[in-house]
Amino acid sequence: MRLPANSMSGKQKRNKLPDTETGAVRKQWNDHIRIALVYPNTYKVGMSNLGFQTVYDILNGFDNILCERAFLPDDIISRILSIESSRSLLDFDIIAFSVSFESDFGNIISILKKAGLPVSASERGTPYPLVIAGGVACFINPEPVFEFIDCFVIGEAEAVLPNFLDHYKSGAEKKDNLLEIVKQVSGVYVPAFYETSYNKDGTLRSFYPIADVPEKIKYVYLKDISSVSTCSKIVSQNTTFDRSFLIEVSRGCPHGCRFCSAGFVYRPPRFRTLSSLEKTLDKGVAIADRIGFIGAAISDLPEIIALCSMAQIKGAQISFSSLRADALTGELAAALKKSGIKTATIAPDGGSQRIRNVINKGITEDQILSATEIIVDAGIPNIKLYFMIGLPTETMEDVEEIVILCKKIKKRFLDSSRKKQRIGHITISINPFIPKPFTPFQWAGMDDIASLKKKILHIKNGLKKEANVRIDFASPKKSYLQALISRGDRKMAGFLSLVESNSGNWLKTLKSSTINTDFYVYRKKSFDELLPWDFIDHGINKSYLEKEYQKALLFQTSAPCPMNSCKKCGVCIG
Repeated sequence: MRLPANSMSGKQKRNKLPDTETGAVRKQWNDHIRIALVYPNTYKVGMSNLGFQTVYDILNGFDNILCERAFLPDDIISRILSIESSRSLLDFDIIAFSVSFESDFGNIISILKKAGLPVSASERGTPYPLVIAGGVACFINPEPVFEFIDCFVIGEAEAVLPNFLDHYKSGAEKKDNLLEIVKQVSGVYVPAFYETSYNKDGTLRSFYPIADVPEKIKYVYLKDISSVSTCSKIVSQNTTFDRSFLIEVSRGCPHGCRFCSAGFVYRPPRFRTLSSLEKTLDKGVAIADRIGFIGAAISDLPEIIALCSMAQIKGAQISFSSLRADALTGELAAALKKSGIKTATIAPDGGSQRIRNVINKGITEDQILSATEIIVDAGIPNIKLYFMIGLPTETMEDVEEIVILCKKIKKRFLDSSRKKQRIGHITISINPFIPKPFTPFQWAGMDDIASLKKKILHIKNGLKKEANVRIDFASPKKSYLQALISRGDRKMAGFLSLVESNSGNWLKTLKSSTINTDFYVYRKKSFDELLPWDFIDHGINKSYLEKEYQKALLFQTSAPCPMNSCKKCGVCIG
C-alpha cells in the first residue's frame, strides 16, 4: 500500500532527534527499494543496540536500497513515522523488525496496529509492505510471533541479507516471491509454509512443511568477522552510552555457561584481528572520544591489552560490555581506570562453587576475590556483581552462599579501599534464572515465583546490615513472563494478541487466558520431546546439549570451546 513518492501521509511535525545524531543516512526517495528498519522499543533502547545499527549500515550500503529507522514512541501517538523523512511505514516496500529480546515481541503487534497494517500476516496482501524480522530473539525462537511476520531471517545479517535482497522482487506477489527466496536463500523461515500439530497433553507433536521448502532452517553465520566492521553507524546523545562509539570485538563466547544462549547459538566463537579493530577504531575516534568495546568474551581477545593501549594513544576513553574475573589483570584494570571508569562489573552468577560447577561458569572464589582486589587497587572505586537464583539443583544453602560470598567480597573490597583512602559502593544484582532455547538447560523448568521471593528475602535479610552495599532484584513476575515467551510455541501468538487487546495488561491477560502458562514456564521437558524451536539448525547436536545437562546434574564441568575444528558439539563439522 505504498503512497505516491511525494506523499507525506501521517507526517507530523519533524522531531528534533536528527539534530542530535552524527552519521545518519538520507537518500532520495525515488528509485530505491524502501526498507523501514524498526526496533520494537524506544529510540534510546534501539539506538543503544549495535546489532540494529549494523543492519542499518548493511542495508544503506546497497545503492538500490533506502533504509530509514522507526521506533516505538515514548508517548502514545496515532502513527509511527521514520526518523529520516517522517514517512508512514505504509510507504515502504519492506518493514524489517530487529528483535534482540523476546520481551519486545508484544511491541511488534502494537507497532503494526499503530502503523495501520493488519496484524496477521495472512491478511496482508501484496499491496502491503513485506514484514520481516531478524535478530537473536528470532533465531532462538520465533514461534511466539509466527502469525504476525511474513518471514524471519535466521542467522547473522551480514551472511543472509545480501542474498535475500538479491532475490527480493519489489511489487511481486508475496507468496510466490517468498517461495522463490526460501528455495534460493539459506537462513529464511516463512511460517506460512509450515504447520504444526499437538499431542493431547499440549506438547508439540509435529512441525512439517506444506510447501516445497526445507524441513529445517539452517542458521547462517559469518565465518570471518574480521572481514567486516561492526560498529556504530550513528552516534547519538540520546542513548544509554551517550555519544559513545561502539565496536564489536568478538562474537560468541568459548566458555559454555549452560544458561547462556549466546554461548551456544553464536558458535564457533570468533574474534576480530587487531589490525581490523585498529581500522574501526580510527573511524570511531574521528567522531567520538568514548569507545565502547562490545562482545560476550572481550577479555578473551588475545590482544586485548594492545587494543586498550592503541585506543588510549589515539586519545579515546574506553569501556567494556563485560569482563571475566579469571581474565582480569592489573594491566587491564589500569586501562579502565585511565579511561575514567568508576564501576567495574564481575558476574560470579553463583554463590557456591557447586552451583558454579553446575552452570559451568569456570571461575573460583579465589579468582572472584582476586578480581575484586585488582579492581580497587587500580583505583576503580565501585563494583557491580551479578548473581542468579533459581538455578537447576539450587538449594537454600546455595542461596546462603551468595550472602557469604558477597560478605567476603566486601571485606576484600574494604581492605583494598582503605589503602586508597576511598571507599566506594558495591551493587549486587540478583536475577531469576530463565531456561532458554538452545542451551543445556532448555529442558529445565523455571523456579516458581513463591520460591524466588523466598530466596530474595533471604538475601535481603542476610545483607541488610552491610553498609555501602545496594541490592537490586529483577522481578520474579516479569521473569515469569519472559520465560513464558522465550519457551513458547505458536499458541503464544494468540496470547500476545490478547495482551495487546488488554492494553498491555499482562496480569489481566494471565487471568483471562485459557492457556495454562505454568505448562510453558515451570514444566521440565523430556529429552525426547519435540521442542518448538527444533526446526532451526544451529549446527549444535541436541545430544551434546543433553550430555551437558546431565553433567550439570552431576556437578561436572566441561572445558571451554577450543575455537578450532573439533567434533564435540557438532558446529564445526555440520
